[in-house]
Amino acid sequence: MDKPTIAILGGTGPEGAGLALRWGAAGYPIIIGSRDATRAAMTAHELREKVAGSNISGAVNLEAAEQAQIVVLSVPFDGQARILADVATALQGKLLITAVVPLDPQAKRRAPNWPDGPAAVQAQKQLGEGVKVVAAFQNVGAHQLQEPSAEVDCDVLVCGDDRAAKDQVVALAEAGGMRAWDAGPLANALVVEGMTALLININIRYKSKGAGIRITNVNA
Repeated sequence: MDKPTIAILGGTGPEGAGLALRWGAAGYPIIIGSRDATRAAMTAHELREKVAGSNISGAVNLEAAEQAQIVVLSVPFDGQARILADVATALQGKLLITAVVPLDPQAKRRAPNWPDGPAAVQAQKQLGEGVKVVAAFQNVGAHQLQEPSAEVDCDVLVCGDDRAAKDQVVALAEAGGMRAWDAGPLANALVVEGMTALLININIRYKSKGAGIRITNVNA
């Protein structure tokens, strides 16, 4: 069975590029999305050089979203609403995986308290019920994704309101060499997104860059 095409909006950044590497190595067609077509094409070329035989291309965000069956959003929070507005029509009827992490602009070590809710919930409200929004990959350090064959020493927490969509994201995480868990409804993204600030604190305090989350004592 043909694997679905995955567009990664923000794929020129370290997190998006890392996911592209892992899914590209697993045989998924990948489109790197960016506001700059040249930058998207350059990043795609660099990633193809790292994964022989991979199908990784580049395009502007709208074209990437139009051509894909699954779209991943991996951009800074302050750019989320603008990018989603640009691609909203192309996302209808599709799965959107958001890895966006809102951090307090005054102190990235502190979890923000956004009056409109977590980034994932804001994305769902903006796009409407025609898009299945699932939050995942917020707590995976980008550096852990850069070598497709290396173990990812943390788990992925998956939040969403559609069980089948969450199962699809869990399967994608596993295809990329990660262990993932259904962590409940999309509203729980508030906790998952906030844990990024917690992990930043742990990394700083203990001079690490790889702090992550592990789920234990569960028979899956």
